[in-house]
Amino acid sequence: MHGCRGHLVAIGLTLGLCPAAATAGAELASQRERELVRLVRQDCGACHGMTLAGGLGPPLLPAALQGRPPEALVQTILHGRPGTPMPPWQPFLSDSEARWIVERLLLGFPTEAQAR
Repeated sequence: MHGCRGHLVAIGLTLGLCPAAATAGAELASQRERELVRLVRQDCGACHGMTLAGGLGPPLLPAALQGRPPEALVQTILHGRPGTPMPPWQPFLSDSEARWIVERLLLGFPTEAQAR
């Protein structure tokens, strides 16, 4: 596998990333949000830069995403970008989790310390 794709299975197993993990209870939801922040900061950051300012992948900062339809960003997260290293995260994220990530990216994504 090339690019970020080689890490998907290990990431999913390590973080317990699956749509079923984002279910009942505020405590679980809070835990899942921390997992999603870690996912974006660590795993997406591996390609998009640890500060999300860009790297192999484009920046994911609010200014860089301005004017892009949120639904298109959700679809990119879920289905990847064929022909690029951007993998599909749908095996590990629900639609609502991808939307949560996009909403936070558009506002300025929290750090792991802020998500505790």
